[in-house]
Order: sequence, then C-alpha cells, then structure tokens
Amino acid sequence: MTVVLAIAGILLLGAAILTAYRLLDGPSTLDRLVAMDTILAVSMCGLGVWAVYSRDTTLVPAIVALSLVSFVGSVSIARFRVRDE
Repeated sequence: MTVVLAIAGILLLGAAILTAYRLLDGPSTLDRLVAMDTILAVSMCGLGVWAVYSRDTTLVPAIVALSLVSFVGSVSIARFRVRDE
C-alpha cells in the first residue's frame, strides 16, 4: 500500500509542476484560472493521499473547505473577468 501511495504522491507532484508552469506562462486569464483550479484539485488530492497514509481523518474538513474556496473563487473570477486583448 505504501508503494501505491508513493507513486500517487510522485504523480501528483508532477502534475503540480506542470500546472505551475501553465499558471506562470498562461497566455490568458482563463488559462491561469484553470491552472489555479487544477493546482487546488491536486492539493486536495495530495491531502487525501496524506490522510490515507497517516490514517488521520482530521484532514477531511480541510479538504472540504479547500474545495468550497476553490469553487467560490472560480465562479467569482469567471463572473467578473475582464476580456483579454
């Protein structure tokens, strides 16, 4: 089981690095918004992997709070976004 969790952590780290590149190099604000959502999703998955590894269920409310903040932030930015020129 530890090997599976280690592989999941490595893949999540790779996804975070690739997404951070898109966040920094995104040509438009929508690309950056999608990258930020993806980084938050990867962070939630990383917290989930850590919760499974440590058998600690106190991280579940943090994952839920992070998902709510991610959703509200995405909706508000998408609603009030200024068009790129």
